[in-house]
Amino acid sequence: MSRRGRAGWGVPALVAVLLFAGCGTPRSGDLGPAPTAPPPNAAPTDGPAPTPTPAAEPTPPPADRPPRPSAPASTGTRRPDPVTIELWYVRAGLLVPTRRTRPATVATSRLALTELAAGPTPAEAATGMTTLLPSGVEVTRIADGVATLRVPSVGDPGTRRLREAQVVWTLTQFPTVRQIRLDDAAPVDRADYTDLLPPIVVTSPIPGERVSAPLVVTGTATVFEATVSIRVLNAAGQEVATGFGTASCGNGCRGGYRVVLTWRTVREQQGTVEVYEVSARDGARINTMAVPVVLAPGT
Repeated sequence: MSRRGRAGWGVPALVAVLLFAGCGTPRSGDLGPAPTAPPPNAAPTDGPAPTPTPAAEPTPPPADRPPRPSAPASTGTRRPDPVTIELWYVRAGLLVPTRRTRPATVATSRLALTELAAGPTPAEAATGMTTLLPSGVEVTRIADGVATLRVPSVGDPGTRRLREAQVVWTLTQFPTVRQIRLDDAAPVDRADYTDLLPPIVVTSPIPGERVSAPLVVTGTATVFEATVSIRVLNAAGQEVATGFGTASCGNGCRGGYRVVLTWRTVREQQGTVEVYEVSARDGARINTMAVPVVLAPGT
């Protein structure tokens, strides 16, 4: 074939080849995710994978020191509030109250009898308080507001009655107990022992308590014209505050009183709160109940 013939054939053939190539896979469409560069510290893919370094084991604690326990997880449960109970002790042959604050318990009657048998604190004992109840006395049953228990019957009748009065006045502070059955006898309540209360009862403050101004003094009294007088003495026996109040009942009946006292700044020291009645005959202080306290500075 001539050179021209070969050249003439080559041009159409080249065009045909180009047209055939144009019928291939289109350039538009999903090309897939764009490639990302390897992280700076990544090993090259064409080389051998590096041998992983094993994690370091934790260092054990010294043999002479045990490992510290982990803190317990918080359950979100709030601890129950403490309970304050009233205890009735004996002072000069009469009943006088004080208080104890202890961890909360459902067995409040058992707690009260245990504390009652334990006796007064040193500050309370210094005022003459004592207890006549031995340890081991427990309530055997509470039904329909009546608590049943046995109280030792040792001692003279006066001592036994004071012991019973301690139990009755202490246990009937609880709403579930209205009466006490002692030794299978008929039930009794506070009204059966009111003659064993002094003319003036101080329920607050209690002996040994640290008090600050303003001080609220509370209690019950059966005094002339229902008038209750109070004074606060410092360590030197000097009056730093005085006041008076009126009980809710008087002249033959017992009523509650509440008097607020304040004093000027003094250094913290031992002091005394005296609650008394002024004699209608000569103005003397009578039926005095002295409560030793710790005086905090006041304004």
